This record gives sequence, C-alpha cells and structure tokens, in this order.
Amino acid sequence: MPGQTPEPTIVYPARLVRTMNASCPTAEAVAVRGDRFRAVGTVDELLSYPGAVVDDRYADDVLLPGFVEAHSHAGTGTTWKGTYIGYVDRVDPEGRHWPGCRSIDDVIARLQREERKIGDPGQPMIAWGFDPIFFQDRHLTARDLDRVSTERPIYIGHASGHACTVNSAAIRRCRVAEASHVEGVHLGDDGQPNGELHEFAAMSLVQELSAGNDVLSVDRAALERFGQDAVNTGTTTLTDLGTTRLMGEEGVELYRGTVGDGFPARLNVFHFGAGIGPVSGSLAEDAQRLVELRDLSTDRLTFGNVKLMLDGTLQGFTARVREPGYYGDQPNGMWNVSPEEYHRAFEIFHRAGLLIHVHCNGDQATQLFLDTLEQVLVAHPRPDHRHTCTHSQMTTPAQFRRMKALGACANLFANHIWQWGDQHLDLTMGPDRARRNNAAATALRHGVPISLHSDSPVTPLGPLKTVKHAVTRLTQSGRVMGENERISAQDALEAITLGSAFMLKRDDEIGSIEPGKFADMAVLADDPLAVDPAEIGDIRVHGTVVGGRHFRSNVGSS
Repeated sequence: MPGQTPEPTIVYPARLVRTMNASCPTAEAVAVRGDRFRAVGTVDELLSYPGAVVDDRYADDVLLPGFVEAHSHAGTGTTWKGTYIGYVDRVDPEGRHWPGCRSIDDVIARLQREERKIGDPGQPMIAWGFDPIFFQDRHLTARDLDRVSTERPIYIGHASGHACTVNSAAIRRCRVAEASHVEGVHLGDDGQPNGELHEFAAMSLVQELSAGNDVLSVDRAALERFGQDAVNTGTTTLTDLGTTRLMGEEGVELYRGTVGDGFPARLNVFHFGAGIGPVSGSLAEDAQRLVELRDLSTDRLTFGNVKLMLDGTLQGFTARVREPGYYGDQPNGMWNVSPEEYHRAFEIFHRAGLLIHVHCNGDQATQLFLDTLEQVLVAHPRPDHRHTCTHSQMTTPAQFRRMKALGACANLFANHIWQWGDQHLDLTMGPDRARRNNAAATALRHGVPISLHSDSPVTPLGPLKTVKHAVTRLTQSGRVMGENERISAQDALEAITLGSAFMLKRDDEIGSIEPGKFADMAVLADDPLAVDPAEIGDIRVHGTVVGGRHFRSNVGSS
C-alpha cells in the first residue's frame, strides 16, 4: 500500500544450497522476504531485487530445506522426565549424552542411583527405553525391579511404547493380579503377574503410574523440549502422530498457546482415533470436531488429521504378520483394534475429509489397511486422499503395487534397520524376509510416495541419521540387511523433505527451497551428498531457520 515500507529482502550466501527443486537443484544463495523464500540463485542475481541486503551468517554452511518428520510424538519431550535406560546411547534435548545400558545389571544400577534422588517415598519412579529383545537370555521382571525398591511403585516403559514392566509395589497398587486374564498380562511360573505388560489393554491396568510421564502426556515444557530437539536435528516440521487431547478445550489451548510464531518448528497434530483402548462411541461427533478444529490451524500448527493403530511391534512379537509367520514360529501378534471397529473408524474419518495415517508394522496389518481403503474408496470415492500406511515395515511388493493403485503413501521406519536389524535377521523375520524390512527401493520402484521417519521417542529424532540408515541399511553389528533395498542419498533426502511434506498435504508450502514457500532451512556443516554415506548421520547441525527466524542447536559447538 502507498506509504508502507516494504519488508527487506535478505540474501543469505552459503557454501552450497541444495533446494530439492529439480528446476534449480543447487544455488549460491537464497533470498528471504518476511517468512517466505523470495528467490534462489547467485548472489549477484539476488542482489538485483529491490532493497536486497546481504546477511553472511551462513556463508560457510550448507543449506537444505528444513527436514519434515511425518511420524514422531510430542511426548518425546515428556519421556525425558523419566530415567533413560535404553540399550543404545541417546542425547536428550538439552544436549546431555546418556550411555546405553548393555545389561540388566546396568539397568538396575542406573535405576538405583536415580531412585535415591526421589524424595517422596510414595512417588512412582518412571524410566523408559528398555528393550527386552537385546536381552534374550533374561527378562526384566518385577523381581528385578524389586532390587530397586519394594515399596515405591516403579514403571518401566519399553522402547517400542507397546509394553512396560512394573515392580511388585506397582502390581499391588494397581491390582494387576485381579486382571491377570487380560491379554498381554504375562504370568510367572507361579501363575501370578510377573510385571511384564504388553500392548494397551494390559498397560492400561497401570496407567495411573505413568500419567503425565508417558508418550501421550504432553504439557508446555514437553512441547518446548520437543521443539529444541527439532532445532538440534535440522527438523523444521514435526508431527505429533497421535494425541488424545483434542476432544477437550484444555488440550487444544495447550497446543495453540505453545506453538506460536516463536516456536522453533511447525507441528502437525493427529487425533488418536482408534488403537489405544475402547473405540469412541461418538466417532461421527469426533470427526466433526476435527473438521471444525481445522479452521483453527495456523502456519505453525495444523489440526484435522487422524491416526489409527492396527497392530503392535515386530521386536515385541506383537505385530500381525502373514504366513509363514514369525521366524521362530512364535504366536502371531495382537490387534490393538478389531478389524470391524477399524473399518468403522476409517470410514467415518474418511467421509469427513480428514487425512488418515494408519500404524501397520506387520504385513497382515498392511493387508487390512489396503482392504479397508479399497472398500471405503469404492463406497466413498475421494481424489488425492493421501492416506498413509505408517511404518509399513513388512509390506510386500504386491502390497506396494496395490498401494500405488489406491493412491496411498508409505512412511517407512528406516531407523529400525540399524536399531533392530540384527534381531530381525536372527529372531523376528529371519534372513529371507528381513531383507524386505522397510523396503524403500521397492516402494519407489512401484511409484509409491514415501517418507522416512524416527517415531521419536521410539528411536531418536534425527533425519540425517534416518537418511544414513536408508542408504546403507547397516545393522548395529555391521551387516547389510537387504542390499537391494538401499536407496540413493538423493532419494532419501527427498523422502524426508518433499516426501514427508506430500503425505502431510503441505508440499505446496514446505519441503523444498522455492519462491513463495515458507523460509524453512536446515543449517549443516557439510553436504550430505558429498560425504561417505556411512557418515551422513554424523554431519553437525548448526541450527534451523523457520519462517525466516533463526534458531541455534544446543548440541556441541558450532
């Protein structure tokens, strides 16, 4: 308007700009005006824009589109309230390094140290990250945890989020013995609960202990830690893939009051529609509320998406797999929602025009996803729905072909290849079928839109490490799990930028450095396409730019 001073155009030269835009894949610099990219090109070209000025803070850095994480949980910030006892090393959002616990004795020793710091004797102790598949010769049971305390209830969340272990005090307080018939309650030789609880029906028996400390519990501090984790890893768009807070005003206001212009990432919030307990009797009303919440979405905060969860986890042997079943002939896994209830929920949310992402670890779960999607689309056609099979870990080539035909996306859990690849080769799927675990190359070959994810906190948020796992397919022991499913670093980078943006229906706004899109960038020390693939995950992240605002990593020095 006349009399108004236009916003300045800031030109950021860089050692290299990778855009993920095929018409201009690399550049010398980017130009930002307000919260949007104005142009990319040479410094001279960009200085020709009216009022352009140079800011050389990134002159020695490599700039990429901000990474887009399409399957993570805001409860990542909550879990760090508890004590980390996982097998692999982790770094918390404050930049502190936590060594992995490599034995049951390591776990107990860490718990004993931390338990002594808790003042109130009645306060439950919470820890997380334990994974029994790394300790095949021995289970963690209530008897082990009683070495930490026989009076204080102790709740140990497993790394998968699909199981927990509690001590005898917790069993008594929550009267678990009275519900020992519930599926997922493991019993000892004496016929009594041994402390292991698998999947959500069993875990709900001790929910009072973990309330406020589990992955579904989110407060302002947790969201802020989640946001800092994003900065530390170059992630500019996050997903909270499954919250139960959106049906109440308090939960909605928590997200709206925290994720504003100063928040260091964009956040896509998915309502947990089915898979963590009884299915709501008011699904139609829930769907209508989500449609109305879409109108409250902002550039930083997106409502109006739904998650449904079908099965459990491969490493916990609770994923649903087709013949020939698990490698060691273990019993098939568990449905977290019945196929009938799942169909009803999917149909209602689909008819409301909502985006649906469905948790499918085993290929039997993928088959149910595809059968239901086809039935619903025949009855209620909807172009460009972009419903997504998330995890999609054991999806077969035939299922990927069908996925393409039905217009679905696949969000692959590439981190599983390194985290549990050895176990998939030797224990869960065996060397034959483990080769197709998270088969990114097959998905791309059949034209299925893909992304790669961390499912943080199940594995650490860190898109560069996720790229490395998809490119190398190395396990912790150094084996290659399915060399023919390796993808190029370029394809992997596209998957965690434009690929994720596409399946979130935001690729017109984020995912590449293009004029008119939000000025979101990852600021890196090196070019992921110029280093050895095995070193991509070690590239230092200096920070991010989100909507033209600058945020610095607090991990290491920059």
